Amino acid sequence: MHVTLVHVHVVPERVHDFLAASRDNHELAILEPGNLRFDVLQSADDPAYFILYEAYESAEAASAHKSTAHYARWKAIVAPWMAEPRRGEVFIGHAPELEPL
Repeated sequence: MHVTLVHVHVVPERVHDFLAASRDNHELAILEPGNLRFDVLQSADDPAYFILYEAYESAEAASAHKSTAHYARWKAIVAPWMAEPRRGEVFIGHAPELEPL
């Protein structure tokens, strides 16, 4: 499983707008081939800090997400609302389906 945690800090006055734009991206991303999960998480301590949890069957499926129209639209809409550049961290998911060591 290919997992990316995307760290996003938005300017406080755009939190509501960011959530609305991210809902649209989420709803279309979960329909993509190879998508296993796409969560939008908001910090309980800092409402302007989000993590997008994106789980795909493979790196290729995750890469295909970045070529979709809904991702391009989301990226263009939310870019001006960033308090700092978003940052993605890639992980290899082992559970719930464990791969042999």
